[in-house]
Amino acid sequence: MVIRENKSQLRNRFRQERKERFVEDSWSHILTVTEIILATNIATYISYEFEPETKDLNQALVKSNKKVFLPRLLPNNDLEWVSWDGSQESLTLNGKVWEPIGPASSDFELDVIIVPALHVDRDGNRLGQGGGSYDRALVSSKAWKIALLHKGEITNEQLPVEPHDQKVNAAATPEIMVRF
Repeated sequence: MVIRENKSQLRNRFRQERKERFVEDSWSHILTVTEIILATNIATYISYEFEPETKDLNQALVKSNKKVFLPRLLPNNDLEWVSWDGSQESLTLNGKVWEPIGPASSDFELDVIIVPALHVDRDGNRLGQGGGSYDRALVSSKAWKIALLHKGEITNEQLPVEPHDQKVNAAATPEIMVRF
């Protein structure tokens, strides 16, 4: 219970810090990473509010003939993956989040998953938004996982971790990518 309270407090602080110093930038440098170059199936997301902007990255993935998948939130807060063609017409707004329209895909294996995060520590522990949806999706995937972060959101301080939390293999800011 203490960890949960601590994580909640950290999320509030990190969201406020992110809002105060938000700068639009690009994360397209991760397109040159070996795991992404060799990947066929890549899951990504549509950013909102003060998250790292994914628009140019997502369009570049689609144009490079990668099979791109976006998450759709299920009623139980799990995620399902839907193939996306890169068009705005194939998206629908669910609260603040754009989600793909169409049938969920299940006959594929993801090679890379690009995940949102508020902070990542030096061991690859990711602090997300708190719903656990990505942790549940990541636990069953062998994909290479990379979190997108703003400058200063990779931390040397150990983040609180619960048994269900899933690590990422790497994190990228607009300037750097760090492997764990």
